[in-house]
Amino acid sequence: MASKLPDLDISTLNFLIIEDNVYMRSILKEILRAFHVPLGQINMAEDGKNALKMLESLPTDIVLCDWEMKPMPGVEFTKRVRNSTDIVDPYVPIILITGHTEIERVRNARDHGVTEFLAKPVSPASLYERICSVVLKPRQFVRTQQYAGPDRRRHRGSDTPGDKRRKSDQEHADDKLSA
Repeated sequence: MASKLPDLDISTLNFLIIEDNVYMRSILKEILRAFHVPLGQINMAEDGKNALKMLESLPTDIVLCDWEMKPMPGVEFTKRVRNSTDIVDPYVPIILITGHTEIERVRNARDHGVTEFLAKPVSPASLYERICSVVLKPRQFVRTQQYAGPDRRRHRGSDTPGDKRRKSDQEHADDKLSA
């Protein structure tokens, strides 16, 4: 049974589509237009290198980025955005789009700072669902020496298995037990 999608007006958001395939760029643009996003709020780049330049001055609310691009794949683009001091907003939500959905690729994307992962073929409902996710359930941004991006843990409540996986989490739990 499909869940009901939230009623969210995304017509005021600014999007950057990064896709090397002209047809896929057009499909993504038309899906956004169907959600009443004006053309002036949809910017496009054919590769990550050009998109990085655009993000230095272009206010962007959400990036839709293909994985397989040359000269810079989407994961490398994401890593550069997250670690850049030249980008207007290095915290911008990035939805990575790909036809390759193997678990290792999903983990790789997550570990490079991707906000959401979207499998091709893209449907309007699946794209809208990911947009709603980044708008309605934003995740805290984490910056360490090894990682910059949204918190990789999905918070589902305090009783979720794995909530206390970090050593510091366990130490805090031990402190509470001994008190």
